Amino acid sequence: MLVVLLVFVVVLALLAAVHWYVWRRLVRDVTRPGGVARRVGTVALVVLPLLSVGALTAGRAGAPFRLQQAVAWPGYLWLALLLYVVLALLVGEAVRPLLRRVLERRAASARPVQAGSPAPVAAPKAAGALAGAAQAASAPVAGPAPAATQAAPEAPAPAPEAPESEAPESGTVAGAAPAPASALSRRLFVSRVVGGAAATAALGTVGYGTYGVLRGPRVTRVTVPLAKLGRAAHGYRIAVVSDIHLGPVLGRAHTQRIVDAINATQPDLIAVVGDLVDGSVEDLGTAAEPLARLRARDGSFFVTGNHEYFSGAEEWVDHVRELGLRPLRNERVEIAGFDLAGVNDVAGENYGDGPDFAAALGDRDRARASVLLAHQPVVIHDAVRHGVDLQLSGHTHGGQLWPGNFLADLANPTLAGLERYGDTQLYVSRGAGAWGPPVRVGAPSDITLVELASKQA
Repeated sequence: MLVVLLVFVVVLALLAAVHWYVWRRLVRDVTRPGGVARRVGTVALVVLPLLSVGALTAGRAGAPFRLQQAVAWPGYLWLALLLYVVLALLVGEAVRPLLRRVLERRAASARPVQAGSPAPVAAPKAAGALAGAAQAASAPVAGPAPAATQAAPEAPAPAPEAPESEAPESGTVAGAAPAPASALSRRLFVSRVVGGAAATAALGTVGYGTYGVLRGPRVTRVTVPLAKLGRAAHGYRIAVVSDIHLGPVLGRAHTQRIVDAINATQPDLIAVVGDLVDGSVEDLGTAAEPLARLRARDGSFFVTGNHEYFSGAEEWVDHVRELGLRPLRNERVEIAGFDLAGVNDVAGENYGDGPDFAAALGDRDRARASVLLAHQPVVIHDAVRHGVDLQLSGHTHGGQLWPGNFLADLANPTLAGLERYGDTQLYVSRGAGAWGPPVRVGAPSDITLVELASKQA
């Protein structure tokens, strides 16, 4: 319990530090003190993380489903946007001093001649557009000269005060001379350029990643040769779909897109390999109803994923059976040319309902080819020990949000695609939905049509 509390405190402190950094770079450094923009930005950076916490906890806390939906979209999207804003701002930290140095050099080359020197014939042409923009931001408004100046033109005019939006907000020592207005304007200009570029890049990345999820998964085709597969089963097609993740964000329309995409492939068999839902049958039963329209010659099969156990696995197993899918709960069936087996997800061990490979595979004829449905790739070593020829899995999402793929790759034997482990092949789908933010970056969603090939053919 103490370790959990410590981890919670560390995560909370890290999130607070990240939000302070974003507020500093995107709000404080680019807005006028006390202005409307600063107030709006500050409020947003307080409300959005609260919505994110609500999105992550509302379902587990048993909040009404309408409330879950209300906080899910802004809360989850902010988590994705925060990730890419921070990454872009960190890149901007390297660009910031370079851009400021360029502006300083151009400003120096365009500096006017001091009093007493011959007047220039024409303004220097070395100053670029960036320096001009920075100087324009701090130039005082022209007006009639004061009387004292007219009477004594040789007296230097007092230096103009920097605008309030460009005044330093912290770290100024009392009595110290303020920085020149041009330096302050350059600092403001650089902050706005870097902050604006970071925000634009993050919004574009998240927007495109959201479109990819809502558009629906694309069909990937892969051929898997099996040494034991009979000649009659050569070319047998299995449509594999995982990680649909119906919930407060992805609903019935998402399910219908997936069903239409699967049916268009005209598969011989359909395998739904876990993480169908993020919520109860009461809230999401109607969202799953289009699954009843799945069509395949040898039927549709289902195994549990870890999220089913967070959402009431027994109720969902019963519900998918009513929709026409056959759950494989540590059991197998004989298909023409091979054995099809399915095991419960490893998360079921916490509920007394874990995988049982002996029950699913122990007494079968190993001369026949076998295909195993198992949600998590980590059980591949159990599959190898039981002589499985092909394991079909999901769970990883292919990382879902870059650079999360590096962490997912460390936690799983295979992140996505087809790999061999001894005499067993493992295929991992990136999934058809998304968990948390409805966003995918660098890991597009997919449905896979696996075509079995007989080496005898």
